[in-house]
Amino acid sequence: MSKDYHPIEPIEILLVEDSPEDADLTVEILGDAKVLNRIHVVEDGVEALKFLRQQGDYANAPRPDLILLDLNLPRKDGREVLAELKADPDLKLIPVVVLTTSGANEDILRTYALNANCYVTKPVSLEEFAKVIRSIEFFWLVAVKLPKPPS
Repeated sequence: MSKDYHPIEPIEILLVEDSPEDADLTVEILGDAKVLNRIHVVEDGVEALKFLRQQGDYANAPRPDLILLDLNLPRKDGREVLAELKADPDLKLIPVVVLTTSGANEDILRTYALNANCYVTKPVSLEEFAKVIRSIEFFWLVAVKLPKPPS
């Protein structure tokens, strides 16, 4: 190998999801991705913010390149997480995909007002859910250039 060779770094994904079934399915689909990625899963908003701020058990957590965020979470809901994340100068540039069961227009408007990068409603059927995750994978992990923090 030449000295100019640089291995591709995996894309770090933080999945904030309280449904074990949805989390497992998302991890499985993204695990089959053609793009190298590492998925970290937390089950509520409090844990998400600890992970992002590298606090407690997450002192060595990597900075995510992308966050998949459910809205209806225990302890601190996704809207609160999004508001705190986007108000933090060190974290606000991390793209956030809201991935939730809610199709309510008020939720859509509020999350975009809080600077979510996109809003995706989870389909009920397994097949459609898999298609949605694959489309997120293609768009966010292949087509989009994700921001990296300055060195």
